[in-house]
Amino acid sequence: MANPERPPMKLYDDEGDLLLNAESFPDKVTLLPSGPIGSGVGPGAVERVRVLWGQDMLRDMLDGRYRAVVCAVNDTDNSHGIIAQLVDLIQTSQWTAKGVTSFARMFQESVSIHAAKDREPYVLKYDLDSLLILALLRPKGRDHFTLEDVSRGFSTVVKMLRGRRERQPVASVSFLNARANRLLGPDGEEPSFETVLRTMYQAGFRGDIYPAPAMWRSGHVGVFPYYPFPEGVERMRAGSS
Repeated sequence: MANPERPPMKLYDDEGDLLLNAESFPDKVTLLPSGPIGSGVGPGAVERVRVLWGQDMLRDMLDGRYRAVVCAVNDTDNSHGIIAQLVDLIQTSQWTAKGVTSFARMFQESVSIHAAKDREPYVLKYDLDSLLILALLRPKGRDHFTLEDVSRGFSTVVKMLRGRRERQPVASVSFLNARANRLLGPDGEEPSFETVLRTMYQAGFRGDIYPAPAMWRSGHVGVFPYYPFPEGVERMRAGSS
């Protein structure tokens, strides 16, 4: 005689499963498995970056889960960027949002005189004692980053992390939906999250990446907790063309 079908697993005590029905919340993601053994995990698998869906980046930084973080900085105003929140909230920091901007401006003015032909963007270090900020400096005279900036910047970041165990683990912002330092593609629009992940990955970055909070409203689309995505994604795209 066959066993009766098992009831669905409960996630919460008492009536929590009913009270926390996903349809009642606009901010949510649909997290998919990262793939079977034959497509990206297990011995011999390619290195991946973790995508921290639904996690609070600032809270994780304050809790000391990372020793380094990658974000953006400009030489005009960083009061609305995550770098300002970090220097204001981390107790061991001697930096202020104004000091961060002043340092970026001083560096920008110095390289414009002594290293005008160097390739941008530069990566500035802000040591908050308990956390090291590696900040991609927005190229002078521009109000946004390009994908080429991200590629070159992360290539430099990878060199700054190589062999430095005291700078691990490391996390990065996604550079999307930014208020202070926007990222734009060749068409003048924000690129897809997949394009950003691919750009960082091809530059050699293997840390964690935090999606923008606005992406938590993408519950209608399945997302993966790692990049590269399972091979099946490409097969699905090829089959739909």
